[in-house]
Amino acid sequence: MLRHLRATGLALALLTVPAIAAEDGAGVGGSEEAWAIHGQATFVQQLQPAFRSPYAGAQSLPADASGRETFDATLYLGFRPWRGGEVWFNPEIDQGFGLGSTYGVAGYLTGEAFKAGAVLHYYKMARAFFRQTVDLVGDVETVAADLNQLGGSRSADRVVVTFGKMSVVDIFDTNGYAHAQRSDFLNWSVLDAGSFDYAADAWGQTYGAAVEWTQDWWTVRAGLFDLSQIPNGGALSLPLLQQTQGVGELEERHTLFGQPGRLKFLYWLTRGNLATYADALALAAATGRTPATLPAANYRSKYGLVLNLEQQIMPDLGLFARAGWTQPGVQEDDYTDIMVTFQLGLQQTGTRWGRPDDRVGLALVENQLSHNAKLYLAAGGLGGLIGDGRLPAAGPEQIVESYYSLAVAGLGTLTADGQVVNNPTYNRQRGPVVVVALRLHSEF
Repeated sequence: MLRHLRATGLALALLTVPAIAAEDGAGVGGSEEAWAIHGQATFVQQLQPAFRSPYAGAQSLPADASGRETFDATLYLGFRPWRGGEVWFNPEIDQGFGLGSTYGVAGYLTGEAFKAGAVLHYYKMARAFFRQTVDLVGDVETVAADLNQLGGSRSADRVVVTFGKMSVVDIFDTNGYAHAQRSDFLNWSVLDAGSFDYAADAWGQTYGAAVEWTQDWWTVRAGLFDLSQIPNGGALSLPLLQQTQGVGELEERHTLFGQPGRLKFLYWLTRGNLATYADALALAAATGRTPATLPAANYRSKYGLVLNLEQQIMPDLGLFARAGWTQPGVQEDDYTDIMVTFQLGLQQTGTRWGRPDDRVGLALVENQLSHNAKLYLAAGGLGGLIGDGRLPAAGPEQIVESYYSLAVAGLGTLTADGQVVNNPTYNRQRGPVVVVALRLHSEF
C-alpha cells in the first residue's frame, strides 16, 4: 500500500502544475480557448471487515476481511479545429482491482473499479471524440474551461453533436449531485441508475454518436452506441454497430420555490445477443448442466426507462432521486444485475461551517431482481457481477452510502466514504457488508 501511496503522491504533485491553455479569436460572446491540457489522478483504498456468510459461490464477495486499491491518472488533450468544434483525447493509466475483483454486489462498491483489473499499471485510451456545437439563438452563455471542455461561449439555444469513443453516461443520465466517482459517491447504483444497462466494454466506454438539442427550458438527446461482443466482455462488437443500443432522453428545467431543478426521462433499447433466464433454465434442464446465459443467447431486444431528478433546495443543499426499470427476464448486458432501482439522496456544501469547497453526501438505494433471475441464481447460474451458487432466501439489495469530501488547498480533495449493503447479491443469508474507503483526488 505504501508503494501505491508514494506513486499516487508523485502523480498528484505533477498534476498540480498550472494548466496549459491558449486563446484565439472571438466566439459567440468573446475569446475561445484554442487548445488545452488538463489532467487528473485518483487513488481509492477500500476496506471491508469480515461479514456473515454460511456459504459462497464463484462470484460472491469474499467474507473474510480484505482491502483493495485502485489508481488512475488521465490526461485531457483538446484543441479547437474551427469555431464550435472540439477534439479530445484521454490517454489513461490504470491499476488495481475492486473488492472481490468487482464481483459480489449488484450495486457495486466503487466506480473507480472496472470489470477488468491488473496488478501492474497499464495504459488505455479512455476517450477519443469530436464535438461540434452549433449556435442557434438566445442569450450568450459563458463556458468555463474544464476536463473535456474548452473555455469560451455558446448560445442558450443550440445543437451539439458528439461522436467517437466515449461513455454513454458522459451524456445521458447525468446528475449534478450523484454522477462523479472521483468527487462524490462511489457506488455504481448511486452514480447512475442501476437498471440502466448502458452499452460499454469492460472499462465503461464504447463507440457511438449523440445529438443534443437545447431550447429555452428543455433539451432532447438521442444516441446510438456499440455493445460489447459478448455481455460484460472487454471487446466491442465487430463490425461496429452490429449489436447496438439506442438511447433517448428528455430534460426539462424548472424553478421550484425559487430554486432551480431538472427532471429527465430516459428510454433505451438494446438489440444484441442476449439470453432470457427462462431459456437458460430450460437448456440446463434439458442438458443436465448448471444454467448459463451464453449458450442460450439469441439476437433479441431489451429496453428500459429511467426517471432522474436533481433539485436545489437551498444554495448549499441539493436533493437527487432516480427510479429505473428494465425489461424483466432478460439477462444483464454491459452494466450490472439490476431490474428495478430506487435512489434518493442529499448533497450539501460546507458553506455553513466555513468550508464552501467541502461536500457531504448521503444516498439510499434499493435494487431488485426479476423472479426468473432469482430462479436462475438459485439454480447456480452466474450473472454479470453476482452468483453465490444458490439463493434460498432472496430479498432486495439495500445500500446506504455517505461521504465527506475535504478540499485541500492546492492539492485536490481527500474523501472518507462509507457504505452498508444489506442482502448483497439479493441474498438474505449473507451480509450485511460494511465497506469504508479513502479517496485522494487531484486535477488541473
